[in-house]
Amino acid sequence: MLKNIVFSALALVSTMSVAQLPINDIDSGKITANKGKLSLLGQPVNVGQQAPAFKAANNRFAPIKLSDFANQAVLISVVPSLDTGICSIQTKHFNDKMAANYPNVKMLTISMDLPFAQKRFCDTENVNNIEVLSDSVWREFAANYGLLIQDMGLLARAVFVLDKQHTVVYKQLVDNLAKEPNYKEVESILTKL
Repeated sequence: MLKNIVFSALALVSTMSVAQLPINDIDSGKITANKGKLSLLGQPVNVGQQAPAFKAANNRFAPIKLSDFANQAVLISVVPSLDTGICSIQTKHFNDKMAANYPNVKMLTISMDLPFAQKRFCDTENVNNIEVLSDSVWREFAANYGLLIQDMGLLARAVFVLDKQHTVVYKQLVDNLAKEPNYKEVESILTKL
C-alpha cells in the first residue's frame, strides 16, 4: 500500500515538473539512442561555471545535497538506469576501480531509479565505495544539469568532475546511450585535482 502511494506521488510530481523544463539548446541532439538523436531538458552546464545546487535521495529517501560535500572535489557519474548493462558496468567501474585510487574525491552516481531499486542493486553488486543517489523524487539534478531525456524520463549518460570549490572542471556527455564513458579521460582529470 505504501509503495503504491509513493509511486503515485512520484508520477504526479514527475509529470508536473517535466512539463515546465526548457529544452537544453546546447546539448540536445548530441546524444543518440537507436540511431535517433535525443532532446534534453533542463539548464545546460558548462566547464568553468559553478556547479548548480541539487538535492537527490539516498536509499532511505533522505535528501542529499551537493552542499553536503563542501570543500571536497566531487565526481558525478550519471546513468539512465542501474538495471541496464552499461549503467551497471559504469557504476561498478567507478566503485571498484576508481574510488580507492582517489579517496580525496567524493564519488556519486545519479540515476532516475527509485531508491528501493538502487539499494537492491548496491547490495547485490557490492557497490559501497561510492554514493548512489536517485533523482526520481525531486528531479533537481536533471533540471539543473540539463540531462533529462525528453519523452523517456531518464537521465543522459554523463560524467562531471567538480573541484573543491565545486567549479565544473570536466564534463563528458557520452554521445550514445549504449556506450560507456571514456574512463581514461576522466582519470586524467582526477589526477590533476
